[in-house]
Amino acid sequence: MPARSVLHAGCGTDSPGKLHAIFRSAGWIETRLDIDMRVHPDIVCSIHDMSAVVETGAFDALWSSHNVEHLHAHEVPQAFAEFFRILKKDGFALIRCPDIEAVAELVLRDGLEQTAYLSPAGPITALDMLYGHSASIARGGESMRHHTGFTAERLGRMLLNAGFVEVHTRRAVDYDLWALAFMPDAAPAPVMSALARVGLTFEA
Repeated sequence: MPARSVLHAGCGTDSPGKLHAIFRSAGWIETRLDIDMRVHPDIVCSIHDMSAVVETGAFDALWSSHNVEHLHAHEVPQAFAEFFRILKKDGFALIRCPDIEAVAELVLRDGLEQTAYLSPAGPITALDMLYGHSASIARGGESMRHHTGFTAERLGRMLLNAGFVEVHTRRAVDYDLWALAFMPDAAPAPVMSALARVGLTFEA
């Protein structure tokens, strides 16, 4: 089988653990894309306009983890249209972002500044999930600011509006929201089975 290509959109600093487990095999080749040249990506640009640097139908898959919330609301449709454009007709996108509904529940229950969980970057609060990681922003990481948020309904609807023909979402217990979006000629079952084998399931 020829190797398949995955665009790691909003890759951040290079670390093997940042690539989702489904893509960590000899069968996949990663291309790293980020707006911040300091993280040494393969491609430097914003995900809402990749037209100058990424050809149409260039990738088999797209992986975006905690990146789409950094967009402004008006940029989200543009970014999702770009996700659709750069994928092959049988490709898919796997997206993870904060679950704004779960964060709202956290605010009502524990307030804005109570530690929700510990990450490699340190304690994470509701404020961090709503507006961006405070410590990183304080160190000059302006691109870490959050400008929009997603519920399962909003994320799924906007991906469908971008042209994806089948979208599955999942609310996780760790304040994460997942989406799996398929291109028109994709075969969803093998992808969902592969994800299930590494612990990520969606309703069929």
